[in-house]
Amino acid sequence: MSSDAHTARPSRLLTELRLLLMAVQYFTRVPMPGWVGHSTEQLSGTARYLTTVGIFIGVVGAAVLWATSLILPAPLPVILSTAATLLLTGAFHEDGLADTFDGLGGGATRERALEIMKDSRVGTYGVAALVLTLLIKVAALSALPVTLAIVVLIAGHAFSRTCAVALLFAGRYVGNPELSRARAVAQPMGRGEFLFAAIVGVAPLYWCGMHAIAGVISALLVLYRLARWFVRRLGGFTGDTLGAAQQLTEITFYVAVLASWNST
Repeated sequence: MSSDAHTARPSRLLTELRLLLMAVQYFTRVPMPGWVGHSTEQLSGTARYLTTVGIFIGVVGAAVLWATSLILPAPLPVILSTAATLLLTGAFHEDGLADTFDGLGGGATRERALEIMKDSRVGTYGVAALVLTLLIKVAALSALPVTLAIVVLIAGHAFSRTCAVALLFAGRYVGNPELSRARAVAQPMGRGEFLFAAIVGVAPLYWCGMHAIAGVISALLVLYRLARWFVRRLGGFTGDTLGAAQQLTEITFYVAVLASWNST
């Protein structure tokens, strides 16, 4: 093997490692060393690691759930687990959920909806959507056995981000590129990048057994309806609607898995 090939391989691995760490830094509150970088140009391409970050977030939440379940009764372990993931991500996707419902609930026109979604204040629609989403998440996971809830939590975080990546891959970005925080990662995604993200995001479903089938089908149906809604109202997706899609497919996954488990 030539010396050029030896040089290219570490360089490629270093590039991918940097992209992964930038994705962790962007989608969570975990600080990274300065050499990782965070410029808009460098962030392009990090979306393929969104599902990998989802697994990381899910594992942290699952660890908190398991540890607290040893000494606390339900639903406290799930509440504390949810709080841990919120702290870890800075409520990144939850903020998008609230903004989406404020915009689409209060904006009669496309332009007005996008304007409302950029407002940092949270309105009635956003608060209602956020509270209901968190309540459904806590209720669904608390109703499952702890051992199943742990793997379902990890799978839910990963697969719901697969749904968001699918929207990014197949949809059209319509947000303001000058104002949106998502502009750095909402770039056209190649098929290879999407396939990598999807494989990583689907992998944890194995540990959920047959119950995962109901969760996946239900989440994809919700994603389809959301995509049509976003196209009809906005003409495509924004960073906020990506967050909304992640949150809504996540809770759909949990509820469907719970329904499947109850029926057995």
